[in-house]
Amino acid sequence: MKYVIVHAGGIAHHPQEELGGRTPLQTAATPYLDRLAQRGELGQLLIPAEGVHPGGGLIGTAILGYDPKRYYPGPGPLEAASLGVSATEQDVVYRCTMVTLAPEGGKGGEIKKLGPHVIMEDATAGLIETEDARDLLESINEQLGSETIQFYPGAGHRHVMVWVNGKPRALCTDPQSILGQSIADALPTGDGADILRKLMDASYLILRDHPINDERVAAGKRPANCLWLWGEGRAVIWPSLAEQYDIVGSVVATNDVHRGVGINAGLDAVDPERLEAGDLRTKAAVALEEFAKKDFVYVHAKLTDEVIYGTDIKAKVRGIEDFDRNLMGPLVDGLDKQGPYRFLVICDHSAGIQGPAFYAFGEGGGKDVGTAGRRFTEADASASSTPARDATKFANKFFSKN
Repeated sequence: MKYVIVHAGGIAHHPQEELGGRTPLQTAATPYLDRLAQRGELGQLLIPAEGVHPGGGLIGTAILGYDPKRYYPGPGPLEAASLGVSATEQDVVYRCTMVTLAPEGGKGGEIKKLGPHVIMEDATAGLIETEDARDLLESINEQLGSETIQFYPGAGHRHVMVWVNGKPRALCTDPQSILGQSIADALPTGDGADILRKLMDASYLILRDHPINDERVAAGKRPANCLWLWGEGRAVIWPSLAEQYDIVGSVVATNDVHRGVGINAGLDAVDPERLEAGDLRTKAAVALEEFAKKDFVYVHAKLTDEVIYGTDIKAKVRGIEDFDRNLMGPLVDGLDKQGPYRFLVICDHSAGIQGPAFYAFGEGGGKDVGTAGRRFTEADASASSTPARDATKFANKFFSKN
């Protein structure tokens, strides 16, 4: 038996008036996701993460069988693992996001210090291009980098900072959760927060007048005028899936956090250059190549940032249909040709939208049997007679040899 997990990131949503009270998933045509929902078990997932600060990679950590209360380090260390950044268990790793801050009241004001009169205008710095972002981060490293503080480039607005032997108890906030709001109550608090605030203040002074930001503003783009530190945590050593289930696998993902989840679990990470970021058909093809060679493939894919962070709900419907047609379609058709396999498709909500994760679980490669008419939607999962499953215990069922 071979195994495949597909993590459909950020596809779930709440019912929308614009869609006649339906969710984007209910509205979209998703024949391949629906086929999997009909083949086996459909239900909701419980993530046992009491006392754990939520963040990217939490569900992936749990679904691979790792208890978040013990093993989830926060998105920062996961992203660092993907980027090949060396960090010890004594270091604290932060996500270092390029954002656009604006004075309260709009144009004409001036920001002298990060505080109550500053608004989080854009949590992605206008979806800044990687080339611009790396040049800006290089300036930050030249002026703020030291033996204990180092910044490492990622992609787009997402980067990493390592605080060697840093203090791990500061509390930080996802910038997406305060979009359009004052940053006053979202600045770091707790032990070590004074150092983090000084770094963020200093980053604003360095970036606000940087020539690249001048060019961005002149071109009608939003400036990346501050580094926002969050997603903090220490690196944690995980027991590998090979040790626990005697399987060899790969992770297929362009998102650094989810690549980091796979790497921490001992999976081989597919080189992002093979994936052509954003191309779902390429991702499906690479996943099938890996599936032919390995026991297990973990695929993470999501809608584009423009759709996730945008306000056009109909664009999300189109994005879901594209996801089903261009990723799930060739993947399911290709898997069915390779023989028996066990599948698990999990779906969660995008940033800033709360709700339970849900899943479809079953076996493919044989004759299609199942529940006719059932769909891979929030409502169908909620209506399922199957009790909600503990995500951390699902791995034992999923990788069972029976």
